Amino acid sequence: MIRQRVLSALVLLPLIFLVIWFGGPAYSLSVAAFAALGALEFYGMMGLSRRHPLTLFGLVWVLLFILVAHFEESYTAPLLTSAVAFSLIWLLFRSPVKDAATNWVWVLAGIIYIGWLMSHFIPLRELEGGREWVLFVVLATFAADTAAFFIGRAWGRHSLAAKISSGKTWEGAVGGFLGAIAVSLILVLLLGLSIPYWQTVILGALIGIVAPLGDLAESMLKRSTGLKDSGTLIPGHGGLLDRLDSILFTVVVVYYYVIWVIM
Repeated sequence: MIRQRVLSALVLLPLIFLVIWFGGPAYSLSVAAFAALGALEFYGMMGLSRRHPLTLFGLVWVLLFILVAHFEESYTAPLLTSAVAFSLIWLLFRSPVKDAATNWVWVLAGIIYIGWLMSHFIPLRELEGGREWVLFVVLATFAADTAAFFIGRAWGRHSLAAKISSGKTWEGAVGGFLGAIAVSLILVLLLGLSIPYWQTVILGALIGIVAPLGDLAESMLKRSTGLKDSGTLIPGHGGLLDRLDSILFTVVVVYYYVIWVIM
């Protein structure tokens, strides 16, 4: 499993790096593709098949969030409002009454969880130094996850959240936290980001905190449905959502930290 995990990373990371570096339509399409695949896995976990009408509805609104992110933030509220209203109207004609409430909650959850959170990759890339900030998010989160995984395997003894994920340990969480800070300091130098070291430490610490929370949140959703992985798309890693879980949280934290504190 570890060998597959490493090989998958060696294949995917250079491709992701190139897409982020050159930006443009390829970047936007990649974000949209990741969001769409993540949404399909999410709805599959929640019992909505790919042929279910609400899966199509959720998929369209997830992609609309990615599209709208290219414009002003003022469009986000109307889009969210339309998702709430139109999904209810859709259910009037498409869903058995006994399943309506559950289906409505899950389709909206997928739109917000995948579509809205993932859409932050678009405005982050459009900021001054956006290319470097996106790389910072991806690499720092990857470092936190990797450090937590290997340190947890080597020295993990105390369970972090046994009812949610038996493999997560406090030792791994601490390793991921320290790894996020260390790699953040290195990345600021390599990427030439204009941020004081003390703020880099804060940002790295925030990533080290929210990355495992994002991981645990997705694990909680999987366990509630009896699944171990969200899919089988990435050998050694599981589904795409299993790799997006941490970064869905960290991209939001970094984006708002940059526009509220740094800029």
